[in-house]
Amino acid sequence: MEFWNWTVSDATRSREFARKAEALGWDGIGAGDSQSLTGDPYVFLALAATVTEHLKLATSVTNPVTRHAAATASSAFALQSLSGGRMSVGIGRGDSALAHLGRAPARLRWFERYVEQLQAYLSGDPVPFDEFGIPDEAAPPATRLALADAPATSTIRWADDLPKVNIEIAATGPRVIEIAARHADRVMLAVGANPERIAWGINIARKAAQAAGRDVGSISFGAYVNVTCHPDVAEGRELGRGSTGLFARFSSMYGEVAGPANDDEKNVFRRLHQRYDMNAHGHQGGKQTTELTDEFMNGYAIVGSAHHCVERLLELSELGIEKFGVIGPDFVAQTPDALAASDRFISEVAPALRRTQK
Repeated sequence: MEFWNWTVSDATRSREFARKAEALGWDGIGAGDSQSLTGDPYVFLALAATVTEHLKLATSVTNPVTRHAAATASSAFALQSLSGGRMSVGIGRGDSALAHLGRAPARLRWFERYVEQLQAYLSGDPVPFDEFGIPDEAAPPATRLALADAPATSTIRWADDLPKVNIEIAATGPRVIEIAARHADRVMLAVGANPERIAWGINIARKAAQAAGRDVGSISFGAYVNVTCHPDVAEGRELGRGSTGLFARFSSMYGEVAGPANDDEKNVFRRLHQRYDMNAHGHQGGKQTTELTDEFMNGYAIVGSAHHCVERLLELSELGIEKFGVIGPDFVAQTPDALAASDRFISEVAPALRRTQK
């Protein structure tokens, strides 16, 4: 069972954040990739790699539009080399990175093709040029140069001796879960912490893997979960609203609710969709967070004492979740209370859960 802490890609605090995460016992850290809102995740993770020995690293998450698959693979291999094999690529269809370019998340076919290319690069396999989709108005074919010789396919040639970098796909809707099941090394569900919703996602993935002829046992599962470990549940809910709103929106990105939900939960998801302000993306106090009722917070997120958090997460572990991307209130607010909740999780909740594995 692994516990990862997610943060924004602020290079000025990378070393401090990574040192503390490793010292406290986090298994890994993920850095977001949203060029208009934060710095570069690869710079952040490179700095983190230089001051840690065991801490695992990942983009959490990048997208298939703002970076060419070859560039993503090369950057990932650079981190793999620098960290001694601790890097993985977390990827999704894109959200804030694309919204701040006036675009919606990547189309499903584009996303799947991109993941196929990225897996090929990271596995040392060639990628045909005609799969890139680079328009002629951007760059004409290399045949225009009349070279004496030229590569026939695309590969990351300098990384032949490096171990493979694994891909984790952040998935909420059924079609992205299916894509993840076909191509990812790990399916990272972003559907909340409700066991029914987690079981729904795992079931879709297993059926899709089987249909694609893939060994179901070769896929590992993780989940992004909003957790606020706090002795006062009411205060914990308030601390966690900003980060919970960010993730809950993924389940109603286009207005339709993905995954099992009762009528009250569906109403919250829909209102969150209607009121979501990308200018306040991930901010504490954004108008979208006012739509999160106490009942919704109690189900979609995990809020409460260390004992309560252990019980909720143990339930998800028993369903097959091996990695938890813990989204605490410190992701959106570096306040003393938010930081204390994060520290409380790794000092009290994580050790108790690890003891259950022994």
